[in-house]
Amino acid sequence: KMLGEILETRVMVKSGMKADPNNKALRKVLNNRQLALKLTANVTYGYTSASFSGRMPCAEIADSIVQTGRETLEAAISLIHDVPRWGAEVVYGDTDSLFIHLPGKTRDEAFRIGEEIAKKVTDLNPRPMKLNFEKVYHPCVLLAKKRYVGFKLEKASQVEPGFDAKGIETVRRDGVPAQAKITEKTIKLLFRTKDLSQVKSYFQQQCQKIMSGSASIQDFIFAKEVKLGTYSDKGPPPPGALVATKRMLEDERAEPQYGERVPYVVVAGGPNDRLIDRTVSPQELLHNDHKELDADYYIEKALIPPLNRVLQLVGVDVKTWYAQMPKT
Repeated sequence: KMLGEILETRVMVKSGMKADPNNKALRKVLNNRQLALKLTANVTYGYTSASFSGRMPCAEIADSIVQTGRETLEAAISLIHDVPRWGAEVVYGDTDSLFIHLPGKTRDEAFRIGEEIAKKVTDLNPRPMKLNFEKVYHPCVLLAKKRYVGFKLEKASQVEPGFDAKGIETVRRDGVPAQAKITEKTIKLLFRTKDLSQVKSYFQQQCQKIMSGSASIQDFIFAKEVKLGTYSDKGPPPPGALVATKRMLEDERAEPQYGERVPYVVVAGGPNDRLIDRTVSPQELLHNDHKELDADYYIEKALIPPLNRVLQLVGVDVKTWYAQMPKT
């Protein structure tokens, strides 16, 4: 009952975020509140399933939550597929959400059908269980579980869609800023123009910029967590740990906090040099005229993989685009 009330309150808070979409301060406050409620519910569920270290273990409650969620999801999918006039196909369902494909429908029809589906599924379940219709994606790329990107519309009257991504490089923190910026710009260009020649031209322009050395170094800085004292002696430490150790040799007071993100860049080197040998701090790169960014590494390891995951769905191999370019 407590979990149901928490989640019902969260739904009310999330609905309040849509009341005034232009009020960024209010949206930020409400978003923090709904996130706090979500974490509270997740932690409560986690306590019941943690049999060894949990403060109030009860595996039966945890199992019933999972089973009820699964049964509810399957019942919703069955209902959606049993109504021919909707012409709907559930392409993805996970825990408490559904992605529904409406082939051949307009945006207005998608909003109408979405609201109708949400009401039917809600009526199928006891209170406080409720299915909310959140948004329409048009277009959208669904890469894998919890990894998707698309233009979202939260209201039928909305003219300009918003860019929404989850689990891909535009929102992840383990890459470099250039990776997020170029990936997002490429996907937006693909969605808006549907012209692969323009996408190819943009990608090659960015590659040329990197190879010519005219790109900002700030966009190619990695910043990963460093936990000194936890790494094995059997192999080299992660690049960030190596940079932190070098910094400490110059100044003992520069020791990073446990879990602190240490910045570093990858510079060009010899054909037999390891990655760890080509990792330096941004300051060292800036103050050494004989070092330069490893353009091949950043293009092949940071830019091409996320773009390939999206563009291969439309029959494009980004590696081929890069191989066709003259190397400078």
